Amino acid sequence: MGSKAKPQASEAHLTTPTRLTGAEIVWATLVGEGVTDVFGYPGGAILPVYDALRKFPIHHTLVRHEQGAAHMADGYARASGKVGVAIATSGPGATNLITGIATAMLDSIPIVCITGNVSSKILGTDAFQEVDITGITLPVTKHNFLVNRVEDIAPAIRHAFQIARSGRPGPVLVDITKDAQQASAIFDFAAAEPRPYRPHPMLKVEASGLAHAAELIRNAKRPVILAGHGIMESGAMEQVRTLAERAQIPVALTLLGLGGFPASHPLNLGMMGMHGEAWVNHAIQEADLLIACGMRFDDRVTGSTSTYALKAKKIHIEVDPSEINKNIKVDVALVGDLRAVLEDLLPLVPGRDGSAWLKTIDASKGAVAVRDIKNLPDSGHLYAAHVVHDLWRITGGNAIVVTDVGQHQMWEAQYFHHEKPRTLITSGGLGTMGFALPAAIGAKFACPDKEVWVIAGDGGFQMTAAELSTIVQEGIKINIAIINNGYLGMVRQWQEFFYERNYEATPLVSPDFVKLADAHGISGRAVHTRAEVAEVVAEARSHNGSFLINFMVEKEDAVYPMIPAGNALHEMIRRPGKSPIVETPDDK
Repeated sequence: MGSKAKPQASEAHLTTPTRLTGAEIVWATLVGEGVTDVFGYPGGAILPVYDALRKFPIHHTLVRHEQGAAHMADGYARASGKVGVAIATSGPGATNLITGIATAMLDSIPIVCITGNVSSKILGTDAFQEVDITGITLPVTKHNFLVNRVEDIAPAIRHAFQIARSGRPGPVLVDITKDAQQASAIFDFAAAEPRPYRPHPMLKVEASGLAHAAELIRNAKRPVILAGHGIMESGAMEQVRTLAERAQIPVALTLLGLGGFPASHPLNLGMMGMHGEAWVNHAIQEADLLIACGMRFDDRVTGSTSTYALKAKKIHIEVDPSEINKNIKVDVALVGDLRAVLEDLLPLVPGRDGSAWLKTIDASKGAVAVRDIKNLPDSGHLYAAHVVHDLWRITGGNAIVVTDVGQHQMWEAQYFHHEKPRTLITSGGLGTMGFALPAAIGAKFACPDKEVWVIAGDGGFQMTAAELSTIVQEGIKINIAIINNGYLGMVRQWQEFFYERNYEATPLVSPDFVKLADAHGISGRAVHTRAEVAEVVAEARSHNGSFLINFMVEKEDAVYPMIPAGNALHEMIRRPGKSPIVETPDDK
């Protein structure tokens, strides 16, 4: 994709100890770890590493801002399940990575960020472009390294990869001084292998815990499985589905869990939480058993914890011991890898009849069980829900969708039905505006043969719009849907509901996005009515190259349902009954 051919990896580098510079050791170690793509931006303190890149078969994508590099590595990791890699120089180059690192940390995404630093002799002197990046990133990395000896480069990078992908995944930073990059040492890839990963001592599920969990499942009348991002990270999709089908337990999903359980499956209830489906939240509140699988009881999922699922016993299956009883007290904690725990639990779980409970939930939905075309009449106005639903319908759901953060993100979760894992890429925990465009670039490199769509708001898109040039330079195809309502939409919605419509600092003047795309060499169209959507989306899909669509949607639409901050999970603001978009027929 838009780069010169690189030499093939020297097997001698990986099998025979060889003297290399520290800069060469960086690339040789990455090759050994299976890395084929990195995302970065050069500078003085990392220049020796960039000079050595020409000798190694790794594709480097030049970003327009280091935050974009971290998001690209993140999107690559989410789409592929592999470790993403970002590279930056010292000082502002390193600090520009921090938002992307924090995004990966909050969502448990395995990335390794490699930064250069000033020479070790002047560390701590406030040298030009010197910053204590390991100190700054300590709270938002799983671990970090400061390397000032060439002999330590390979061991540190290999250990970083092990940490990033083991247990609960997360970001790791390796900061390498310039003199370590310029010095030379014997590179021995095998000798640099870290000690075998040793799980946390608490990562041991006792037989008594499994038996207790199985007993609760057998005795439950109103159970619900809560499926989180850990389903994908653990690769436990099949095991969760087996549990749900065998015991006839409905499944509610977190935002990051979407795709981990097929949207069309009859046991799939939909998304839970602040903007989740009303019937899902009511089912959780009425449940007598919750089986939490790879999720952390985030506040956006629970609402007020003092009123959360008070009728339910709770089983929590989680790889990170620190999450147990952190937000919600549970009755059974099964600490370990989700797939492994479920494989031990499933033989103890017999079949059960859940029809009565399922009928109760179905009845609570009203006449309509899913959000579909019948609930989205064309009133002559273009709504974001129209756009997202039609994108799902036209693509058949066979696309990777990368969203930014805000109203459009929630509409995507509600109206685009994900059947497969790793087809929704979005910033959940940190809620990072500007995430979508660079993360989509990373996703496209991870899955070059898949259709990739960006869905972004007019506000978030402008934060990283410079990465349009990266798309052009790399010659990749990404389709971009901007949901343009002229506001910072989610903030405006809060102002509407809770601040007496005082729209302070939320009306947003934007450039002509189609002209902006054209200035970058990307084709585009503006859409004002629903009748235009199918034609323009088809044009984007068939176009030989990236394509931007500026959807001019209703300005003051809101995402429903919505749980106000501090309210119970079932205390939702519902869509007004006269709205042209109907949530369910019995909404009031």
